[in-house]
Amino acid sequence: MAEEFEDLQRSATAGDEDAVDRMVARFLPRLHAYVRVNMGPGLRRREASVDVVQSVCREVLEERDRFEFRGEGPFLSWLLTAAMNKLRERARFFGREKRDVRREAELPSGALYEGLSPSREVMGQEEVERLEAALAELPEDYREIVVLARIVGMPHSDIAEHLGRTVSAVRNVLGRAITKLGLLMNPPPDA
Repeated sequence: MAEEFEDLQRSATAGDEDAVDRMVARFLPRLHAYVRVNMGPGLRRREASVDVVQSVCREVLEERDRFEFRGEGPFLSWLLTAAMNKLRERARFFGREKRDVRREAELPSGALYEGLSPSREVMGQEEVERLEAALAELPEDYREIVVLARIVGMPHSDIAEHLGRTVSAVRNVLGRAITKLGLLMNPPPDA
């Protein structure tokens, strides 16, 4: 996997635009998960997560000449930073707009699990919403590290570099965050 990325990186550095496209495509599922978790319910009501991802990819590909290819971790970090900037931009846009809430319609979330029965898809959607609600209750630094480690799948060393922390600090915060998330998802019965 890493060798394949290194080959793509060498091709991209040599000017092969198709290689950059394939590099971005490789991270699309993780990028989409990151965007969905970080959108928040207000933005999610106004815009589909796939539209935000598409916009991020378009902008990243337009700026590919300005990126220095230094490895898989820095490339993923660049994508996630672009996604967070896009989410902030969209939130500001909708915050400025004085829209009539009565005219807004809920956007469909789309099929989460293709091939599943409608009842199983609803159950899957409910679990995703439950996880998103629990993540929203975490402190921001906990949420960021959980999303990067468990949803995006970044190695601890890449998370540390992305956030400007040490690897041991990332591990410590991740442990505390997972414990808190577990309590939020499965609160202990009242005594």
